[in-house]
Amino acid sequence: MTGAAFIFIAHSSPSSLGAPQTLTDHSKLEIKICLIQTLIVISHRRLIAGLGDALSPILLIYKMISKVVIQRMVEEKLSDTMFIVDVTVGPGNAISVIIDSDEGLSIDKCIEMSRHIEHQFDREVEDFSLEVSSPGLTQPFKVLRQYLKNIGKEVEIITAKGDKFTGTLKSANEENFVIETSSNIKVDGKKTVELKTVEFSLQEIKTVKQVITFK
Repeated sequence: MTGAAFIFIAHSSPSSLGAPQTLTDHSKLEIKICLIQTLIVISHRRLIAGLGDALSPILLIYKMISKVVIQRMVEEKLSDTMFIVDVTVGPGNAISVIIDSDEGLSIDKCIEMSRHIEHQFDREVEDFSLEVSSPGLTQPFKVLRQYLKNIGKEVEIITAKGDKFTGTLKSANEENFVIETSSNIKVDGKKTVELKTVEFSLQEIKTVKQVITFK
């Protein structure tokens, strides 16, 4: 959705802008709003003058805080079975939110989350775009909860060295995960299936994703 507008100011830390401790919370908020609005005006004037849109360190901090604010808003709307996969805020306030659920995520849930985020901000200050989606079936896992959701399913692993493995995901934690691989071997002249468990450290992995099969 483009054409909407808001400014990220909620839940920011007073110390991030150096506000004196003696100021009231209301005064601190007014100072932050004035600073941000001034920086936006300066950026626009630089563009008009052909000087580019270089951002000051304060505005860079402001944009970083914006991601934290979006994350908190998403968390407010999550049910027990839902979780955040990724949140990014790119140039021009291009916001991308990726959420998932242990039970599968419907389009309606993505729409509800999008509306929840949009309705909390002033649309008259700055343009932004917002995209709320679920992970693609062929996208690599980004968070532990995706590994846990796919235990018992076949996954494809690419290591940092470029080696490729496929197997059934058996367990996972914050440091490593285990898969079970199968291979055909001959024992006493007869073909049999050999099962092996292989453990991987998350630090040695480039990508892990679910293998999609059509039966």
